[in-house]
Amino acid sequence: MQFAQKHILDMESLSVEEIHTILATAKRMKEISKRPVKKVPTLRGKTVVLFFYEPSTRTRTSFDIAAKRLSADSLTLSGSSSSMVKGETLLDTARNLEAMSPDAVVIRHSSAGVPHMLAKMLNTSIINAGDGMHAHPTQSLLDLMTVNEKKGKISGLNIAIIGDISHSRVARSNCVGFKKMGAHVVLAGPPTMIPKGIESLGASVTYSVEEAIRDADVIIMLRIQKERQRRFLFPSEREYATIYGLTKNKLKYAKKDVLIMHPGPINRGVEISPEVADGPYSIILDQVTNGVAVRMAILYLIVGGVRDADAD
Repeated sequence: MQFAQKHILDMESLSVEEIHTILATAKRMKEISKRPVKKVPTLRGKTVVLFFYEPSTRTRTSFDIAAKRLSADSLTLSGSSSSMVKGETLLDTARNLEAMSPDAVVIRHSSAGVPHMLAKMLNTSIINAGDGMHAHPTQSLLDLMTVNEKKGKISGLNIAIIGDISHSRVARSNCVGFKKMGAHVVLAGPPTMIPKGIESLGASVTYSVEEAIRDADVIIMLRIQKERQRRFLFPSEREYATIYGLTKNKLKYAKKDVLIMHPGPINRGVEISPEVADGPYSIILDQVTNGVAVRMAILYLIVGGVRDADAD
């Protein structure tokens, strides 16, 4: 199997054919997780460093499980446990890690562009696990996989992404990913949480949740990212929940077979009500399951698959 990419940095740099390759590989990888013994020797002898400068549960754990199920050795490093707390620069830390000959570095960082910078400075393959408010390509890929599984297609679907658009790398990556695969994307949220020019990613914008979810095939709710906000962008969580939170009553505007998604973590009762998060339309836990499969596929294609030599 040919796969030209040395790094996974964003959805913009992936072609439609490469996205299809990742999703097809992830489908096969998912079968491994259903076996009594959930392990294959595919990446035996390979080393993957998980460098998470920001907190993470789903992404970090799923990359760790993905590496182990492929028999790779994985090492987890956080910003607080590295020499960066002693004043070492990120680049020096990364160069020291590279000197130990890992096969890939999976990095999450609060600053946009860090994975791209490391990809230019290092020879090791870099996988972006989320950089600031910029991109989260593996989340977008697992969302594409989940929707394709449930709907049998992506092209022509109406995708509503609702919430804190300004601070969401998931929203940006999903705009690009779903548009590339032929879906229609609409963004909704408070005016203070929708950045100017976001339409350049190919999505339409509304400030009405009801309008956004009308005829929606898929609704992706987003968490309010208070840790990235420098000022209060809404009066109160109660008012936000009333106007922009997804409730069972608001689902009457969507299609009868609508899918409800959320990248997590969920603030129950704020952006989504418990009865919706746990309801029959929710595929939030399917996203988590597919996260392992997608990250197994990416590790295989980047670390252990056959890459086009001309791409390096």
